[in-house]
Amino acid sequence: MISVKNISKSFNNVKILDDISFDFHKGKTNLIIGKSGSGKSVLTKCMVGLLEPDNGDVYYQETKLSSLKIKEKKQIRKQLGMLFQGSALFDSLSVADNVAFPLKMITSLSSNDISERVNFCLNRVDIINKNELFPSELSGGMQKRVAIARAISMQPQYLFCDEPNSGLDPVTAIVIDELIKEITEEYNITTVVITHDMNSVLEIGDNILFIDSGKNKWQGSKDEILDSDVKELNDFIYVSKFLKQLKKNR
Repeated sequence: MISVKNISKSFNNVKILDDISFDFHKGKTNLIIGKSGSGKSVLTKCMVGLLEPDNGDVYYQETKLSSLKIKEKKQIRKQLGMLFQGSALFDSLSVADNVAFPLKMITSLSSNDISERVNFCLNRVDIINKNELFPSELSGGMQKRVAIARAISMQPQYLFCDEPNSGLDPVTAIVIDELIKEITEEYNITTVVITHDMNSVLEIGDNILFIDSGKNKWQGSKDEILDSDVKELNDFIYVSKFLKQLKKNR
């Protein structure tokens, strides 16, 4: 579990996060939602230690992140898997080498062990017989699968996903959502997903944090979100659905 307690963060005297508290549960898909500029990315950067909050603390289990020395923070970061918005695969590396990259950089595994781990992760995301291909030879959905394989290659305890459905068609987006949820439950990972996609929210939103103007305006599950009486959340849901339908009809 990851807990954020009373997190605040400002830039140039502009408050981006205002006293945010929330628990991200193990074995659950924990979603952070909100309109652009609401503070989602800043909160995530505070959670992974890329930014220091002005006030408040981030806890991994019972360990306070701010109390750790640099070497101890590196140990925490080794437990993190990252799925970036644009997949962030290396164009010049093959599929297998992309997945192997963190294993070669961080671990002391042998070449055979790395190869076995790469094949296991690719098989888990249903990428078969494509080890030697390059990202440019894959569809957007397949690139996202490879990125997920890389994210889980280090057997992380925590998985951060930034807009995992960005740029994907609706059918592929559902497949990626289901894959993230399956992996979360199968490996009992604490998964944190930043998303604008209301389909994702309603499909895999076990535990949802809605941020508006840097504040925690609502929290709950996918089964509760449509019954909210929070105006800002209802506006966000309506606009998200409207824009999605508009794009679909174009």
